[in-house]
Amino acid sequence: MLIDEVDCTVDAGSLTALVGPNGAGKSTLLHLIAAAEAPTAGVVELGGTDARTMRRRVRARFSALVEQQAETELDLSVLDVVLLGRTPHLSMLGGPGAADTDIAQAAMRRAGADALSGRRFQELSGGERQRVLLARALAQEPVLLLMDEPTNHLDIHAQLHTLSLMRSVADEGIAILAALHDLTLAARFADQVIVVEGGRVVASGTPVETLTPELIQLVYGVRADVIPHPVDGTPLIAFSELETPTALRTSIHSGA
Repeated sequence: MLIDEVDCTVDAGSLTALVGPNGAGKSTLLHLIAAAEAPTAGVVELGGTDARTMRRRVRARFSALVEQQAETELDLSVLDVVLLGRTPHLSMLGGPGAADTDIAQAAMRRAGADALSGRRFQELSGGERQRVLLARALAQEPVLLLMDEPTNHLDIHAQLHTLSLMRSVADEGIAILAALHDLTLAARFADQVIVVEGGRVVASGTPVETLTPELIQLVYGVRADVIPHPVDGTPLIAFSELETPTALRTSIHSGA
């Protein structure tokens, strides 16, 4: 996916949801920020420094990426996988010590993965792997946490646990940018929402400012009603019917 003319900022202590239809460029943008892919133009800055000029270990201490899927041919235990998050903090010749193990185990408890500690990573279900990868990222102790569909493969209870954890981590001062599909969950937990479509940002702001019926119709091609959540007043989105918004999509791409 081509990403073009994207200009956005993720602040420390905030949870920012990155939303948009499949193929909009959410994963590509996260990979560019994580320096897993190199931009052909423009600059990705981490703490005011061009990410491309940072040493790999320094960059890994700054940001952590939790991807949708992770495969490995190595037969690693869950604890070993989580300890990989400590790699940027280790000396070149030294392995993880007792303090690193304590940090990894605390990260597993926070991510709800402590019961999986003795199992092999390859044997886990998709949802279990997701919790382990989140624990690895927490063990990395990043300043910026990038998450690509962190609720993928998770049941409703696990989704709410994960997003509540992300909210608490952001409240501790870490910047979080997470690609999410569920707009209601994005509206409930995020401070800011960035909406991408066709590789470009089409809206950004608070959930109330961005997740409007008009924008949802423009970007997703569906009619929706947005009402206050009965508990916390955050936007609750009720979808009603599909549309074929050819003219509306044309207006997005033309910048109208």
